[in-house]
Amino acid sequence: MRVASTAATGDPYRWVMLAGVWVLYFCFGLTTTALAPLVPVIAAELQLSHAAMGGVLGAWPLVYIASAVPCGVLLDRLGLRWSLGLAAAVMGLSGLLRALAADHVELFLAVAVFGLGGPLVSVGVPKLIDLWFTGQGRALAMGFCVAAPALGGVVALSLTNSVALPLAGGSWRAVLVAYAVVVLTAGGAWLAVSAHPRSRTVDRRALAEPRRSQLLVFADLLRARSVQVVLVMSIGIFFFNHGLNNWLPEILRTGGMDAAAAGYWASVPTAVGLVGALVIPRLAMPGRRLAILCALFACGGLAMFLIRSPAGAVLMTGLFLQGIARGSMTALAMLVLMDMRDVGSRNVGAAGGLFFAAAEIGGVLGPLTIGALYDWTGGFAAALYLMMAVCAALMMLLRPLGRLDIRGYGVEPSGRRHTSMT
Repeated sequence: MRVASTAATGDPYRWVMLAGVWVLYFCFGLTTTALAPLVPVIAAELQLSHAAMGGVLGAWPLVYIASAVPCGVLLDRLGLRWSLGLAAAVMGLSGLLRALAADHVELFLAVAVFGLGGPLVSVGVPKLIDLWFTGQGRALAMGFCVAAPALGGVVALSLTNSVALPLAGGSWRAVLVAYAVVVLTAGGAWLAVSAHPRSRTVDRRALAEPRRSQLLVFADLLRARSVQVVLVMSIGIFFFNHGLNNWLPEILRTGGMDAAAAGYWASVPTAVGLVGALVIPRLAMPGRRLAILCALFACGGLAMFLIRSPAGAVLMTGLFLQGIARGSMTALAMLVLMDMRDVGSRNVGAAGGLFFAAAEIGGVLGPLTIGALYDWTGGFAAALYLMMAVCAALMMLLRPLGRLDIRGYGVEPSGRRHTSMT
């Protein structure tokens, strides 16, 4: 049986731990978005088509699909400290290898390496929140952390072409090396923060819990209808988010903007999502979450009507709506999953691994599909219509989910959480 959360004692060090993992998640967003504003210069130097570049952008989610579940198991067995330290090392290595790539294959493999470490961060964030936070503090912590990759994306989109590339003398390789150094530095900071005795105590207690066979845990999770629906939903959410995260600068550039202006405008949804991720999860109490998810999906679909407009108020409205949608969809879906009786506290790592393994199917297909549709049709209109259809499908999935038991697992008088999975 699990020991009561550190948050139950009001330990203030939980905020230091949250800040440490927040920095790693920021680097996650910085690294995954860094290539998007560099697409034109990289494609020109390496002579890549839009479809080939779409394949490169989708390389790390492809590996992520296979590695997310093993990473969830590794995190549960190795602990947060060393798992997240390893994640930072792998993410930094991916950045360095990208800077050394000489052709399509090398760039693809360099980006794919990220998929070996990225899941440890994605799964580690909800695991840390589960160990250190309870109640409303959990929703606040989740929103705070989900904002981190959004801010990393803002930095990459807004500063790469306007600041980093000029400072690097126009060398996209030097820019990627600089970003890799930032990631490795963040990894060192995490190891320092997590070396605190209170952090080590929480990690030891989590590792000492009796565990069932991971195969049985995954089997039980996959049999749960509520989990199945959320996993399907995660595919659509990541298809939408990853597709637009990677291609929005190019969509705006082909609409008439120069590269620097497209980078600034493309950072608007990420900046809006940053604010939304801090506010919306706090408002999304269990009884409201599905209704708020429905509103977010509707915002995403409507945004696709608007973002092909010329620079002005209509385009800004579309980018604002897109930011509201993509900034909080993943956080709310994860909160729904964490609160399911079929998941329970002890299985958050495994459930998180399944969530991101399924989600990154959409993460692969999103950028790849948009690139292929551009090559087939000569524009981005077909891809935007497809994104509208994805948002409509996500809204339809909420209906069966609303009939299932998604209430949070309770808190017993002793302070221990109970779960239906024993």
